[in-house]
Amino acid sequence: MTKTPEITIYTDGAARGNPGPGGYGIVLKHKEHRKEISRGYRLTTNNRMELLAVIVALESLKIENSRVTIYTDSRYVADAVQQGWVFQWEAKNFKKKKNPDLWKRFLSVYPKHRVNFIWIKGHADIPDNERCDRLAVEASESNNLLVDEVYESEMEDDQGILF
Repeated sequence: MTKTPEITIYTDGAARGNPGPGGYGIVLKHKEHRKEISRGYRLTTNNRMELLAVIVALESLKIENSRVTIYTDSRYVADAVQQGWVFQWEAKNFKKKKNPDLWKRFLSVYPKHRVNFIWIKGHADIPDNERCDRLAVEASESNNLLVDEVYESEMEDDQGILF
């Protein structure tokens, strides 16, 4: 009988300008194993990067039904899940809610694990949270920025042509 893996995840997102160039940083830990993940986007928001960090972290887990503790400094993400708001938003098809594309993606991976969110204060000298912050900022400053296609197409719809 295999023991259910216990995984600790730290996540952070950043955007310079909000909207502006952004990125996310992730630290995954299981026993003595550690993995860091980060990506940057040319135009996005802080909240999108905070949420995308959680999504990518959960999507990267290889064993379903893992016990996962996610430490985030994002009240937006932690409260939406822990308070059950995201499930109410889903029931109303995310009407008048921001980032429905990412929340739907989150909801497709969230049930695959037993996830507990713990909100932590940002920039409070928590080493793995500080590392995620550095990863997110460095990713946002990278020369290989990806396109946040959904966000940019919504911006075009709202404001006309972006570039």
